[in-house]
Amino acid sequence: MKRLVVNADDFGFTRDVNEGIVEAHRRGILTAASLMANGRAFDHAVALARENPSLDVGAHLTLAGRFDLEAEIDAQIAKILEAGIRPTHLDTHKHTHLFPPVLRLVARASQKHGIPWVRRPFDYPLNPKGIPWSARMASGALGFLRGRFHRVLAEHGCRTTDHFAGFQITGRFGPAALAQLIRRLPDGSTEFMCHPGFCGPELRAARTRLKESRARELEALTSPEVRAALDESGVRLVSFREL
Repeated sequence: MKRLVVNADDFGFTRDVNEGIVEAHRRGILTAASLMANGRAFDHAVALARENPSLDVGAHLTLAGRFDLEAEIDAQIAKILEAGIRPTHLDTHKHTHLFPPVLRLVARASQKHGIPWVRRPFDYPLNPKGIPWSARMASGALGFLRGRFHRVLAEHGCRTTDHFAGFQITGRFGPAALAQLIRRLPDGSTEFMCHPGFCGPELRAARTRLKESRARELEALTSPEVRAALDESGVRLVSFREL
């Protein structure tokens, strides 16, 4: 069976990003979102999550490395819990949990707070058109971390999907590319990372390279072409709660 979790990063970043994420869930194939406790639009995201209980919400940890990282991780998770949200999954901004010291702290937090799922940010092999060689090389270079990464997760009882996709094509895909990716999904469970949003005034003023591309990703996630690819390929959309 092919099962797909479509998970949006940056929930809580800006209100226009939040609204795009919810739109992708209501009208499209998005099943989950990762909430930024330090995001400027955190309260807005929490309110939207309450209005959309079918949206699976996790924690998107933002770690700058200037403080006690373990305390910072605990504080961000505590803020989400205090808002009445029970996160089902953990991931990190810019995949900082690929670094061994951060990974161990994230795995420990998963075990401590009973948050079972942790992202494995290793793309399965893809060769879609329009992906720069540099992005493919960066994705491939992460492979040497894979063995230790999974050993640490196993030591702490963390769960992860069988596969992951989205690193190489972040900010670079539309309906056709996403439909192609879905048709090539391997058997088992896959997390697809995405960054949808409306490109409104708040996002345009924010410090991020992902602006107009968020609107293109939203278009792809709500596209009939993508929905048809799911049906044709026998892929079942699921949330982390359902896995």
